[in-house]
Amino acid sequence: MAKRLLRIFGPLILAAVLVLAVLVSPVTFGFKHVSADEERQAAVSLSPNVLKGKRIKEAALKDDYVPFFGSSEWSRIDPLHPSVLAEKYNRSYRPFLLGARGTQSLTQFFVMQNMQSGLRNKKAVFVISPQWFVKDGTRKDAFAFYYSQLQTTEWLSHYRHDAIDQYAAKRLLQMPVAQSDHFIYAALQRVAANKPLTDYQRFYLKTKMNMLTQEDQFFSGINLPSQNLNRVNKQAKQLPTQYSYSALDELGGRLGREQTGNNRFRISDKFYNQGLKQELKTGKLKNFQKNLSYTKSPEFADFQLVLDQFARLNTNVLFIIPPVNDQWVKYTGLSRSMLKQFDRKIRYQLQSQGFNNICDLSNDGNVPYFMTDTIHLGWRGWLAVDKQVKPFLTQQQAAPKYKTNDKFYSQRWQQLDPSDLSQYAESTK
Repeated sequence: MAKRLLRIFGPLILAAVLVLAVLVSPVTFGFKHVSADEERQAAVSLSPNVLKGKRIKEAALKDDYVPFFGSSEWSRIDPLHPSVLAEKYNRSYRPFLLGARGTQSLTQFFVMQNMQSGLRNKKAVFVISPQWFVKDGTRKDAFAFYYSQLQTTEWLSHYRHDAIDQYAAKRLLQMPVAQSDHFIYAALQRVAANKPLTDYQRFYLKTKMNMLTQEDQFFSGINLPSQNLNRVNKQAKQLPTQYSYSALDELGGRLGREQTGNNRFRISDKFYNQGLKQELKTGKLKNFQKNLSYTKSPEFADFQLVLDQFARLNTNVLFIIPPVNDQWVKYTGLSRSMLKQFDRKIRYQLQSQGFNNICDLSNDGNVPYFMTDTIHLGWRGWLAVDKQVKPFLTQQQAAPKYKTNDKFYSQRWQQLDPSDLSQYAESTK
């Protein structure tokens, strides 16, 4: 009977042991080569699996791809989108889009943890959305959707005993998804308390990281969506053969006029018709943002994690601050003075630490056909971005001289009224 059972179940047991051995092995098997086509597809896919994984990002960033961090703006693909322009005019770089609806600073900090070789001493582009900086900061459910145990174990494997990683651990502990693995959760508690990891925790994290890395090797490219790459190729056909800013600006104006004909906000008819039109009929959106503020938020400290990570890796970054559609601001009662105060506060956080490459478009919300909807760039807005992105990425830039400051993790900074910035700067010298 024992021999019979062994013949039946032996191969299954052996197969399970072999699979487990592959998954926990520290050796990364090379048979899952990332092809050039796979890189092109992944770079614009906005796939959560690509964002959370490592294999494809790591391979692409060794080539000519540059990380473009952000959130939902990347999905607004029109002929002047950064990926379309780079494709059409055969730029020396290709954007690798990192972010989608719901990704904010805390997610992007962890995204960086398993792509450090692609950031060290290189360049990147980062879009700062004012809408991230609401009272409660990043939504826990949105963070959970993009959470990656692989990124967390990689970060814990090389964390430092400093305010940066202590804050990151404390923030992660505030997210329910951190409890999805008991041993990772316990390790986070020790990091948050500025205690060293135990020998067993280090062993567990290394084993877990190896397993997750192998899973990423096997599965990260499966069912990679291709619709965005198809859209990029289709949109590129509308562009003139030779790059000309004036011709592209004229094209952006024409496309904007054609696609915003049925609404007073000068936003995409498609976006307007998908739900906004009906909501406006109720009158509930009139002045509904009059008390909204982007000046006091835990997001300012989460954003500091991003800045510190860039500084650690000596990454030269161009930051983009987009505007809000001016007609939408007027209708919803969103405070223009508050938006200016947000801009002042975020620029202080950047420039006081040596992050001086800033494409600040915050005053352009009234430019015709600059926005594709209420808060996202499109047409002429993308062209304005390209005017600064192209020279930043194609020309040699001065080496960054960062000098980060832990004061930006404090509650005082998170809740600081921008009108008190001068006094704050003087008191924290």
